[in-house]
Amino acid sequence: MAEAHQAVAFQFTVTPEGIDLQLSHQALTEIYLSGLRSWKKKLIRLKNGVITGVYPASPSSWLFVVIAILATMYMRSDPSMGLIAKIQEHLPVRYQSLSAQCQTVVSAVLFSTLLWFSLIFTMRMCLKQLLSYHRWMFEQRGKMSNTTKVWVVSIPPAPCSLPSPVCVCVHRYLESVRPLTTPDEFERMASLATQFESSLGNRLQWYLKLKALWASNYVSDWWEEYIYLRGRSPIMVNSNYYGMDFLYVTPTPIQAARAGNTLHAFLMYRRKLNREELKPVSTVIPLCAAQCERMFNTTRTPGEETDTVQHWQDSDYVAVYHRGRYFRLRMYSSSRPLSPREIESQLQRILDDPSPPSPGEEKLGALTAGDRIPWAKARKEYFSLGVNKRSLDCIEKAAFFVTLDDDEQGMMGEDPAASLDRYAKSLLHGKCYDRWFDKSFSVVIYKNGKIGLNAEHSWADAPVVAHLWEYVLATDSFQLGYNEEGHCKGEVDASLPRPQRLSWDITPECQEQISQSLAVAQALADDVDFHVFSFRDFGKGMIKKCRISPDAYIQLALQLAYYRDRGMFCLTYEASMTRLFREGRTETVRSCSNESCAFIKALEGGEGVEVCRRLLRQASEKHQNLYKHAMTGAGIDRHLFCLYVVSKYLGVDSPFLKEVLSEPWHLSTSQTPVQQVELFDMVNHPEYVSCGGGFGPVADDGYGVSYTIMGENMMNFHISCKHSCSQTSSHKYGGQIRQALRDMLQLLCPDQREPSRTDQSQTKKDL
Repeated sequence: MAEAHQAVAFQFTVTPEGIDLQLSHQALTEIYLSGLRSWKKKLIRLKNGVITGVYPASPSSWLFVVIAILATMYMRSDPSMGLIAKIQEHLPVRYQSLSAQCQTVVSAVLFSTLLWFSLIFTMRMCLKQLLSYHRWMFEQRGKMSNTTKVWVVSIPPAPCSLPSPVCVCVHRYLESVRPLTTPDEFERMASLATQFESSLGNRLQWYLKLKALWASNYVSDWWEEYIYLRGRSPIMVNSNYYGMDFLYVTPTPIQAARAGNTLHAFLMYRRKLNREELKPVSTVIPLCAAQCERMFNTTRTPGEETDTVQHWQDSDYVAVYHRGRYFRLRMYSSSRPLSPREIESQLQRILDDPSPPSPGEEKLGALTAGDRIPWAKARKEYFSLGVNKRSLDCIEKAAFFVTLDDDEQGMMGEDPAASLDRYAKSLLHGKCYDRWFDKSFSVVIYKNGKIGLNAEHSWADAPVVAHLWEYVLATDSFQLGYNEEGHCKGEVDASLPRPQRLSWDITPECQEQISQSLAVAQALADDVDFHVFSFRDFGKGMIKKCRISPDAYIQLALQLAYYRDRGMFCLTYEASMTRLFREGRTETVRSCSNESCAFIKALEGGEGVEVCRRLLRQASEKHQNLYKHAMTGAGIDRHLFCLYVVSKYLGVDSPFLKEVLSEPWHLSTSQTPVQQVELFDMVNHPEYVSCGGGFGPVADDGYGVSYTIMGENMMNFHISCKHSCSQTSSHKYGGQIRQALRDMLQLLCPDQREPSRTDQSQTKKDL
C-alpha cells in the first residue's frame, strides 16, 4: 500500500554500477521532528524533575543560601562554626593550587549546599507529619479545635500509609459483621478473630510494618497484582468500567467532527499532564496523582499466570477501529499536534474507506474480551513475529484506542430509559470485539455524534479517569466548539498522509481461538442486566438542608432498597479513595452497620416518625465516621488483605483471614464525584450534564451500583446485575431505590412536595 512506504526512510537497489541509495526526504524529516519533540519532552521532564526534587524549596533558594553564607563571612562572622575551615582542609588536591580566598569560597559553597539539602530534608519531614494529621476530618462542622486551626495555617507529596494495630482492625471487622450474622455465627467468628489476634496476627503485622517503612505504600502494589493482574477471568464486564457523554445534548451529530474535537482535547490534557501543569485535585490537602502517570501510552499485556501493565514514555498516534479494520492515525505533523479539523478530515478518510477487513481481523478484539490464559497463549503463538507482531505493537503502544461505531446511542426515541440502558451496555462491552479492552482506555464515537469511554481498571481507579473525561467534555463543548455546519473549526493541511491500515495474517487456528474467546465474552455480555436512570425529584441541595451527608443518605437508601428487594441485609462495599497517602488507591467502607440496620428495621417495622428520624441521623453519622476512617488509612479490608498476602508468602494458613477474604459482596457501590465543577456552568447550562458511568456486577447474585451527584438537583444511578440470577432485577431494584430516596426525605422533611405523576408511574413500572 502507498501509505506503508511513508514509514520507510530509505531504499536501496544493487546495480552493476554499485548500490543505488534512495533517501525519502519526508520520512527523514518526520524522524527528525519526532526526535526533536521527544527531546523537548525530556527537557521539560528534567526541568520538572529538578523542581520537584528539591520541593518544598526551589532551585533559586540555593543561590539565596549561598549568598547569605558568603555575606556573613564577608562580615567576618563564621555561621558554620568551623565547618567551612574543616571542608577547606579536606579539599581535593586539584583545588590546593587555588588562592586561600578561592578555597574559602569553594568551601563556603559546599557548606551552603549541604545546609540547603539539610533544610529541604527537615522541611519534608515536617510536611510529612503535617499531612499525616487527619483529625480535621472528624471535627463537627463549624467547630474547629485550636490544633486544627494551627494545622490549617501550616499545610500545602502525601504521607506514606501505615497499617493500624491488628487489635483495632479485628475489632472493627467484628463490629461490621455483627448485623449480618446469627449469634452462633458471630460467636464462632469472634473466636477465630481472638485466636488470630493473639497468635499469628502480630507476626504478620511485623512484616507489614517492615514493608510500610520500605515501600511508598504497603497496599497498592499487592492490590494491583493480586486483585487485578492475577485474575484469569475476562476483564470485560468483570473489571473494566465506562463513562457516558452529556445526557441531554450532543454538540454535533457529525461523527468525524465530534471525534476531531474529542481526540484533540485528549491531546491537550496529555500535554498538560506531561508538563505537570494540571491543577492538583484537593480536599483540604492535595491528593496523590501517581495514578495519572500511566494514563496514556499504556496497555495491559496478558500472561498465563499474571498480566503486566506496560507503559511507554510517548506515542504520537492513536489506534482506530472501524467496520472490522484497524488503522494507525498519526496525531502530529511537523512536531505540532493536528488541529481538530485535521483530525476530523483524517477520520473521515477512515469512515469513507470501502476496503473490507482481512480474514480474522474483524473480531480480533474478542481475544481481549475473553479469558486471559487463552489470550496469553494466542499472543505468544500467533503475534510474536512478523506482520502480526508489528500490528499488535502498533495497537498496544498507541496513546489510546478509538472505536468509530456504526450504532447510534444516547437518550433518544419513544423510550428514553431503555435507550440509556442500551447505551450503558454498549459502552461496557459493545459487540465484544469492537473495543480493545486491554488499553488503558478506549474512546467510542457513535454514528450520531454521541461519545463514551471504556477504561481498564488495573492502572487507575475511576476518579482519575473521570477527571480526564470531565476535561475532555468541557473542552470539546465550551473551548473548541463547532462551526455552523457542525464541523470542527480551522483549516486542513491537504498534504497530510492518509491513516495507515494495519495488516494481519490470521491463521485458521488463530481464528478458531478468536471464535472461542468471542463465545465466552458474548455469553458474559448477554447475561448483564443494566438499568440507568436520573433521579430529579431532589438532589444534594435538599438533602443538605436536612443536615445529612448526601453520600450517607444515598447509601442508606441503597440498603433500604436492598432490604425491600431481598428481605435481608448484606455485606455492602462502598469504594473510598485513599489518595491522601502516597500512591494510595481505594479502601472499602462497609456501609451496612448496626446503626443502618436498626434504622431500616424501625422504618419497615412501623416505628414512630421521631424514632426513625433519630435512627436515620445516627446511621448517617456512623457512615460518615466509617468513610473518614477509610480515607485516613484506618479501614479494615486492605489491611486484612495485606495480612493474608503475607501469610501466603510465609506459607502459613489462617482460618480467620481465609474466611474474611472469601465473603461475597452482594451489594457493590461506588460514587464518582464531579471534581472540576468550575468547568461546567450548571446554572446557565444545566443541559450540559454527564450521566456519569458504571461497572458490571461483582457477585453473580448481587448488584453493582454506581452513582453521581450532579449539581444541586440531580442524582444519576447505574445499576447492574445478571439475568441468570432469578433473585435480581436491575429495573426492580432501581424502582426500590427511587422509592427509598423519597420515603427517607418524607421522613426528614414531611412538608416536601409529592413526586410528579411521571416519576411515580416510572417507579411503579420498575417495581
